[in-house]
Amino acid sequence: MTTTPDTSAKSAVLYRMVTETHVCPYGVAALDLLKRTGFEVEEHLLTTRQQTDAFKAEHQVETTPQVFIDGNRIGGFDELRRHLGVRK
Repeated sequence: MTTTPDTSAKSAVLYRMVTETHVCPYGVAALDLLKRTGFEVEEHLLTTRQQTDAFKAEHQVETTPQVFIDGNRIGGFDELRRHLGVRK
């Protein structure tokens, strides 16, 4: 029996804060980790405090970044690391 390799790309959605005065380092780290582990990333930049606050209220979260894989919220950078089984 021949097995066909899975060629479907892994994909993730990342919401991270990038304003004129602040680029969230955990958002940058989450993006890097996702890419290094083979994910295609759909990024959504939160460019104002208002966008960030609205996103956090909508998703009932305290922090950004937030990562979603297969429609499920994984969480921030630390949760992403645990989800992917990556140590510090």
